[in-house]
Amino acid sequence: MGFLDAILGRSKPVRPDLDQLFALPSAAVTLQAAAGFEPTGLGSVCFASVEGGTFARIQEEARSLLDGSVEFTQDAYGYTWLLARHPPEDVAGLVNDLHAVNTSLEEAGFGPQLLCSLVGFRDERQRSLALVYLYKRGTFYPFSPKGDGGEKRDNPLELEVRAMLGDDLTIEQDLARWFPVWGAPGL
Repeated sequence: MGFLDAILGRSKPVRPDLDQLFALPSAAVTLQAAAGFEPTGLGSVCFASVEGGTFARIQEEARSLLDGSVEFTQDAYGYTWLLARHPPEDVAGLVNDLHAVNTSLEEAGFGPQLLCSLVGFRDERQRSLALVYLYKRGTFYPFSPKGDGGEKRDNPLELEVRAMLGDDLTIEQDLARWFPVWGAPGL
């Protein structure tokens, strides 16, 4: 970063550190003990769609990498979601799969298309919560939609979870980057 960049307020982009995903199992233990949120065994990776044969190859590689236990969907914005399933108690295995998919996409030159990964949780009141990893920022944030069917968030819960997990995860400090992931597979 040069002198002019510093004067103009430009900052050097953070390099993604996919190994931060390995902090999720300990964060899951903290979340369970502090707030009663249990892992659902569902996690997903979101990336901008790629065209034709390349996309088919990515799907096949992911299926073979994860023993076929994945589903692909496309959301209303044209993003592709890969959903992985594990037994709820196997957060480490789920994280390994999400890490493998992210790494595979990155190594294949699709790093710029990676958006986020998430792991789902639910409490005894059936509230949903996701811990979302922002690929381009190298940070996490909690996302909790209200269960009323609309697109409203449970902001107090998200802020509470942020405070709980500050020692476990690198939390995104800019709340404007806590993007909603409405209808995300795994949530």
